[in-house]
Amino acid sequence: MSERVNVKKKQSAPVKEAKAQAALPALGPKGMLRWAWTQLTSMRTALFLLLLLAVAAVPGSLFPQRPANPAVVTQYIKDHPDYGKLLDSLQLYDVYSSAWFSAIYLLLFISLIGCVVPRAIAHYKAMRSQPPRTPQRLSRLPEYGTLVIPADAAVPASEAVSGAARVLRKRGYRVEVRDADGALPSLGAERGFMKEVGNLVFHTSLIGVLVSVAAGGLFGYSGQRILVEGDTFVNTLVGYDQFNPGTNFQSSQLQPYSLQLDKFNITFDRESRGKFGQPIDFAATVTTKENPDAPPKQEILKVNDPVTLGGTSIYLTGNGYAPVVTIRDGAGNVAMQGPVVAKLQGDNYYSSVVIKVPDAQPDQLGFVGFFLPTAFVSDKNVSFSADPELFNPQLTLNSYYGDLGLNKGAPQNVFELDVKNLTPLNARNLAAGGITLAPGSTYTLPDGKGSISFDGVKRYIGVDIHHNPGQLYALVFALLAVAGLILSLYVNRRRVWVRTGTADDGRTMVEYGLLARGEDHRLAGEAAALRKLFATEWQLPEEGAPGDTSENAAPSQQTPRRTSDNVAGSAGKAEGPAANAEGSITTPAGPTGPEKDQ
Repeated sequence: MSERVNVKKKQSAPVKEAKAQAALPALGPKGMLRWAWTQLTSMRTALFLLLLLAVAAVPGSLFPQRPANPAVVTQYIKDHPDYGKLLDSLQLYDVYSSAWFSAIYLLLFISLIGCVVPRAIAHYKAMRSQPPRTPQRLSRLPEYGTLVIPADAAVPASEAVSGAARVLRKRGYRVEVRDADGALPSLGAERGFMKEVGNLVFHTSLIGVLVSVAAGGLFGYSGQRILVEGDTFVNTLVGYDQFNPGTNFQSSQLQPYSLQLDKFNITFDRESRGKFGQPIDFAATVTTKENPDAPPKQEILKVNDPVTLGGTSIYLTGNGYAPVVTIRDGAGNVAMQGPVVAKLQGDNYYSSVVIKVPDAQPDQLGFVGFFLPTAFVSDKNVSFSADPELFNPQLTLNSYYGDLGLNKGAPQNVFELDVKNLTPLNARNLAAGGITLAPGSTYTLPDGKGSISFDGVKRYIGVDIHHNPGQLYALVFALLAVAGLILSLYVNRRRVWVRTGTADDGRTMVEYGLLARGEDHRLAGEAAALRKLFATEWQLPEEGAPGDTSENAAPSQQTPRRTSDNVAGSAGKAEGPAANAEGSITTPAGPTGPEKDQ
């Protein structure tokens, strides 16, 4: 025993020494680039990048985004001074245009192209190539069966192979017949190429979706506009209240269409108790023109039913009331006249109102208050709106005078008034009291600062305008991706081989085997279906009842065969016309009894 150990140690010593002296060759710059490209273009990397892109998009829903609303981002940074600026430095307020999100996006794009192109070339070559050669031992295939054509049927081996080829072609197989005039003619058949085609369509469609989304981000734009009844929107940059251009947007992309709000109608629920007064339908009647010379066209704009003009989609996103006021300054001149958009704040269209009058003389004027469509006063002397309809409209305001800060050029929120540097004129806690106006009434401001008149009420709508040149293509590619995925999941790649031969007694012996690429739980069903079709082709009798041991009994009705490699070579003894080592058919079909271990 000790001698054997010493011999092993002597033999292992040179091996250890050789391993210690061995050195891996250096890859070099080209080798490193080749290795990096191989890793990047692997399917595993593409799936990882796809998952990483989904994870990277999560911060876009957790934090306010600057392209959507810069004011909200500014306020968020003020409210969170400890980490607000840190998030800004990490570009978490501009997630979808950040450097790290773009890097993941581009890497995924390159990875998918690197995956699809080589696979498409390889699949094209596979589709043009012939099916693989016929195996010597078909009995080793997952699905195997035998059939015997009686001698009196006068079907030689070559004609049997031709019949099998016809059956397989009708079933969608691509067939190649081999040695048709030989002693052992055979054929190879293959089908299911659409599975890989579906795979390629799926991944190519993902590339198309990425390109379409990128095109929308580069050349698209979106904007918002508030339209009061009677107002007209013209598709120019100055016509938007807020505009978000794409990275490569050009003003020449704007088509000169126009849209006028003629009437806005709301239907409120007046029947149910729990939802009484809730709006149940919105309809905006608008007049559109594709260009200045086009004839006007009247359309209905509704929620989730946009109007399409000039390649843009116009969506109805909001509505409210706009009190019409006339404000005169201290000199008696009209400083402002027209509707003022009231911002919804509570139930029954309770709305806040801000009016800025920078043209008033000698002092600029400002008003802050609320508008009530149906004004009521509670027991605690608090005004509220009891109904969303205009049954008792009321405008309640506080007034101020001074410098509004508009002359400095700094942008301001039209729905907010900074009163820090203003002097109050009217308020509930002042001697002059607040301003309460009904339609048609006028109030004279204290100290000769002017007057304000409540002339009436109009409705307004808020619209979102979107232009995305890649939107339609993204939809098409998404549908193609789904179709490709369905193909790859439900189509199976299968191969079938059939070998025939003539026995000494004149019978034609047929054996066939099926093989699937990957898992195919329906392969056994396919084998049974082919067996029936073969039997019909050669007019063989119906299979016997369970337990039948006739020559053409189904494999499941014959004596079970061993599947180990040690007995696969003796399949000719137990399974009928199995091929021997030289690939010839030597025994008649039909079971001969249980096999023994070899």
